[in-house]
Amino acid sequence: MSLVTRRTVLTAGAAGFLVSAGGGAYAGLIEPTILLDVTRYQLTPPGWPADHEMTIAVISDVHANEPYVPIGRVKRIVETTNALKPDLIVHLGDHEATHRFVRRRVDPKEWAAAYADLDAPLGLFTVLGNHDWWHNRRSIRAALDRAKIRVLENEAELLSHNGRRFWLAGLGDQLAHWTGQQGVFRGADDLDGTLAQVTTDDPLLLLAHEPDIFARTPARVSLQLSGHTHGGQIYIPGLTDRFIPSGYGERFRYGHIVENGRHMIVSGGIGMSIVPIRFGVPPEVLLIKLGGSPVAV
Repeated sequence: MSLVTRRTVLTAGAAGFLVSAGGGAYAGLIEPTILLDVTRYQLTPPGWPADHEMTIAVISDVHANEPYVPIGRVKRIVETTNALKPDLIVHLGDHEATHRFVRRRVDPKEWAAAYADLDAPLGLFTVLGNHDWWHNRRSIRAALDRAKIRVLENEAELLSHNGRRFWLAGLGDQLAHWTGQQGVFRGADDLDGTLAQVTTDDPLLLLAHEPDIFARTPARVSLQLSGHTHGGQIYIPGLTDRFIPSGYGERFRYGHIVENGRHMIVSGGIGMSIVPIRFGVPPEVLLIKLGGSPVAV
């Protein structure tokens, strides 16, 4: 005898909606190209002083392209982020899209110029994602450099906010080089070399495009920020997503993850990979408040 629960009904209903004409229109048009959420987190992770309040806006996986994330949508992302008035802005990589439904590449000079309008006292920092490495790395890096957007490639930089110092580190991509074997990649990341540049005991924040490095990120890192998974891109509660691009599957899919006292936040990002649909994971910009007392969000 089978047991039909409310969760089973909701899961079946969501799956049915997705494959319906209306659900297909929502997943292929409304959610991925119109919606843009602001998701807020408040935490004081280990090593971060409770009396040091600072806000970080996080952009990830924009995958700029036409027709799904054209330059107009990139500018809307910039406007939404600036309206949050963060102290620091970070971009977690995958600046461009490379799936087969892309009709035209948005010139990196265009989207980098839009990002140059992002405004925060501590500036804008980014890492490169796997799609950036696989296809147009040189032109992407050149555009970011021309726009004076700081790219952290296995580097750590000591910053100061309201007289309080902290480190911001960024890793090279963990899937940067295809080995020629199906699904086997060699990374450009150097976690140990990056952490060796951290020469004081000030708090440390780590940017890593893929979340998987979290499995060996030491407790010295107060907070890791990652993207890459798109939150599964198609998420139906109760239904296992076997296509999450992580060796750890659901474990590192999305959100605030705490393991053994270590903290990571995985953004669902903006754009799309493989197929141009999103369902159950609306595009988002994150606003993370570090320090202070927890607030309702």
